[in-house]
Amino acid sequence: MSNFDLNLIRTFVVLFEARSVTLAAERLFVTQPSVSYGLARLRELFDDPLFSRTRDGIQPTFVAEQLYTTLRDSLTRIESAVQSTRQFDPSSTERRFRIALSDLGEMGFLPLILARLNREAPHAEVEVLPLQVDQVGDWLASGKIDAAICRPTVAGTRSQVLMHERYVCLLSLDHPRINQALSLEQFTAERHITVTRTTGHGSVEDVLTAMNVQRRISLQVPHFSVLPKILPGTDLLAVLPAQIARLFIQEGGMKMLELPFQVPAFTVSLHWHPNSDSSAALQWFCATVAEAIIDGQA
Repeated sequence: MSNFDLNLIRTFVVLFEARSVTLAAERLFVTQPSVSYGLARLRELFDDPLFSRTRDGIQPTFVAEQLYTTLRDSLTRIESAVQSTRQFDPSSTERRFRIALSDLGEMGFLPLILARLNREAPHAEVEVLPLQVDQVGDWLASGKIDAAICRPTVAGTRSQVLMHERYVCLLSLDHPRINQALSLEQFTAERHITVTRTTGHGSVEDVLTAMNVQRRISLQVPHFSVLPKILPGTDLLAVLPAQIARLFIQEGGMKMLELPFQVPAFTVSLHWHPNSDSSAALQWFCATVAEAIIDGQA
């Protein structure tokens, strides 16, 4: 059974329903000898005649009667799975889509994605995996995730730019020493919060290293999302993308200032594996995610 040919399932089901080798061959668009050969293989695999010849055609044996429902249902599911890669109806799908997002992505992008999915695919499910930039390529290739949103390029994937971004400084609204502008001297003199590089946001540190400038790191955290709970009322500084900084200052108690040195702007992109191009469902999901985020910035 380890070498079972799935095409034999179709041959068995059509033979059972047609009750004729000739008619089965016509329905399968093959020759009668091909059907006879398939029947011989089925008999060998199941160790049973499966069908006996009568004056009215062929009649199934007891074993064939027992097999028919299971094999017919299996064939239907297989055909449905194959068809779903070619035709896809978002309004009725119950598929679970998996996407990797950083905590910034969860805050800035996930509400936009879910709002769009709720309108177009209300029965679909979404699973969010914490972004690990160095794992994205492998996760996409293995099918662990369907898509990922991150800053760095990912080898072996297709991508679409979602937005252009820059870095800014976020600090307490009533910082004791910094008002409406930030000098390099102030930046280096103050204490800082940094976020681990696994999120893909390490270019500011690279620029400072190239400038031979060191900053005082008082706290290192794994996620940006804790900053609104930490910064207000302190003298700490944090560097983060401008879009999320604008979102944070809406909560009050913080302000956003331009950095006193040049850091290259960057793009945030949606990534998916080239194999997804053959799946109508994944094509739709990636296109919908991209549209939701791009439209949300308008």
